[in-house]
Amino acid sequence: MALRDISFFTEEVDYKLKNKQKLREWIAATIKAEGFKRIGELNFILCSDAYLLEINKEYLNHDTYTDIVTFDSSEEEDTIAGDIFISVERTAENAVKFGESEADELHRVIIHGVLHLCGYLDKKKEAKELMTAKENEYLGKREF
Repeated sequence: MALRDISFFTEEVDYKLKNKQKLREWIAATIKAEGFKRIGELNFILCSDAYLLEINKEYLNHDTYTDIVTFDSSEEEDTIAGDIFISVERTAENAVKFGESEADELHRVIIHGVLHLCGYLDKKKEAKELMTAKENEYLGKREF
C-alpha cells in the first residue's frame, strides 16, 4: 500500500495535524486489515463547520452541521479511494461533549470515514453498533 496516496489538506482553518506519517501508517493498516489491497487517492480535508455545512447542503441536500462527509471514488473492488471532509471545529466540540481528547476524537472520525469507504454503514442501530465496535478496535491499534 502506497502511503504517499494518503493526503491531508485544510480548508478555511489553520490547523496543524500532528503525526501525519503515523496516521498514514495506521490508516493503511486499517484498510489492509479490512481486506483491501490498494489505496487509490485518499484525501482528508480538515475544514471549518461552515465549509462542511456547504458541502453537506450542496452534495447531500442536508442543511445540518456534521463532523464528517465521505465521498467514495473507488473504481476497483479491492482499492480504497475517496475524499473525507472533517470539521475540526465539530470534532473539537464533540471531544469536550464526550470527554475525549481532541486528538482521540479526530482519530475516531478519521477512521469512521475510512470504514465508510470499506463499506460499513451507520444509519441503522445494528450497523451503527458494528461501526462503533470497529472504530474502537482500530483506535486500540494506534501506536502514537
